[in-house]
Amino acid sequence: ARRWFRWAETLFATWQKNGIVRQTLRNPPWTMKKTQVLQMKKHNSTFDQWNERITVARHLLKLPVVIILGIGLLGCQLVTDEEEQVLTVLYWQAPSVPSSYLSAGLKDIDAAAFTLEPLAKFDPDGNLVPALASEVPTIENGGISSDLTSITWKLNKDVKWSDGSDMTTDDVVFTWVYCSNPDTGCTAESAFDGITGVEVIDSLTVKITFDAPKPYPYTAFVGSASPIISKRQFADCVGEAASSCTEQNHAPLGTGPYRIQSFTPNEGATYERNPHFRGDETYFDRVELKGGGEALTAAQSVLGTGEADYAWNLQIEPQQLEELQSEGKGTVVAAFSSLVERIVLNQTNAAPSLGANRSEYLDGDNPHPFLTYRPIQQAMSMSIDRGMLSEQLYGFAGKPACNMIVGPPNYVSDTNDDCLTQDIAGANRLLDENGVVDADGDGIREYNGLPLKVRYQTSTNDVRQQTQELVRDWWAEIGIGTEIVHHNASLFFGGDPIDDADATYRRFFADVQMYANGPGIDPQNYLSDSLCKHIPTRDNNWSLGNIARACSAEYDDLYDELAGTPIGEQRAELVKQLNDVYVQGYYEIPLVNRGLVSAHLNTLKGVRMNAWDSELWNVAEWHR
Repeated sequence: ARRWFRWAETLFATWQKNGIVRQTLRNPPWTMKKTQVLQMKKHNSTFDQWNERITVARHLLKLPVVIILGIGLLGCQLVTDEEEQVLTVLYWQAPSVPSSYLSAGLKDIDAAAFTLEPLAKFDPDGNLVPALASEVPTIENGGISSDLTSITWKLNKDVKWSDGSDMTTDDVVFTWVYCSNPDTGCTAESAFDGITGVEVIDSLTVKITFDAPKPYPYTAFVGSASPIISKRQFADCVGEAASSCTEQNHAPLGTGPYRIQSFTPNEGATYERNPHFRGDETYFDRVELKGGGEALTAAQSVLGTGEADYAWNLQIEPQQLEELQSEGKGTVVAAFSSLVERIVLNQTNAAPSLGANRSEYLDGDNPHPFLTYRPIQQAMSMSIDRGMLSEQLYGFAGKPACNMIVGPPNYVSDTNDDCLTQDIAGANRLLDENGVVDADGDGIREYNGLPLKVRYQTSTNDVRQQTQELVRDWWAEIGIGTEIVHHNASLFFGGDPIDDADATYRRFFADVQMYANGPGIDPQNYLSDSLCKHIPTRDNNWSLGNIARACSAEYDDLYDELAGTPIGEQRAELVKQLNDVYVQGYYEIPLVNRGLVSAHLNTLKGVRMNAWDSELWNVAEWHR
């Protein structure tokens, strides 16, 4: 259309310049008499002008048609451009199924998050925000019972599924029935622990009852890992039938901003704007989720070439990300929750000579020969440069950590921040003042005549091996010798406690070991792992969570108080105190708060990276 306009404009300008258009319009050739034409033939130049005027006249007659057709085609082109606002998202780990209940993988939860919604979500600071619910229930607004045994949710009005049907509290109850059935194989089953019933009060009100007081009741139907699914669609997919409902599992109805057009396992998905979404119309008409490849390739597609809008989970070298970001096309974004890389100090004796009693608690009668002495533990922590670890080894994905609980902000203690400054001189002075000295001049200090030599184990991983080497060198500067050991990750984290005893972190056949873990939004369950009664022993098949084998009566008393305290300032203060007892007891040495790293084009706006929920938690707000 644009080419036709340019042709007409050029042609008209040429004819106007030599007066042809004016002559033709003043004296059209079809008004001339036959005798005038015959007379003109005798004069070739005049006849040529007449022929040219005929040609011009014909073109002038065509111009209105050309203009009308051109305007129509140009308008169609503009409409087509407007309809093709496409968001391209790269997940180098391709989703297997767009379901939060048949897979615990983040890639699959995110694939579902474009369309499925929970009653409430978590924002990047860990705060609850309503989604399908009209408000977040609290004790103050009457949504949580005073005895903490029930929570009542109220839905937004006029919520529709992506096929236009009504979403009601019957769907909430059904979701509980679906996931609590043991034969369904629901990967989010723990979110429904302790629930004795989910009851419809009316079409917009649903009540959840617990088997005991639950100070933190926001587990079921909260966060992208626990969304509501359609009863009408999944009614025949409960129990053993769940995995065979391919059509439903690959195209679940949703209430979110987009709905699934197509899904191909281990490849990707296409979504379109959900016309029944209750919120504002999304900027993008379509979403292309492309799976597969490698993290580096995905990063290059956003930061290097600008071919895609968003790349997820960029587990590549920090230097590579910095170089790609410097090209100016995109931005690397990181989000942090409370995943802390830490060194755990064994509070029991791990000497091989002990045989079956190696690293066994034995009711406190088998203490470690020197890692239970506070000045040694403290000096080991003081010697570590957490800033170097986070900057050089983790880059965008790391922050120095001085606590076990590093989020949400209301639970974070500020009493341990002196660990942010490495102090080797201070560590040496502390040891000297407490009589932990190098008596024989071999460079290794002794405590009660025993050299300070530790076996330091972790999983096989480049970053972890580099961390081991740095820590070993820092500990050497304060007179502690270190043997570095690393094991295959599958054995270290999942090995049999008997067959793989030398390798698994649960048996802890070392003096210190390193790994990462952390709590969810509410840390109560995580903190319970460190109770005295949860020390792994042969009697419980080394299955419990107090890996350090530490026992503190003060800690246990504070935890009992926490377990009966509802959400609020008092509960947050108790969490901080529990963190401080553990950290200042030096049972574990926090190193780095590990985050999630992704990237987006500079032209993509509205992205608010989130480690407490799906990275796509606010995808409805994304725009150019």
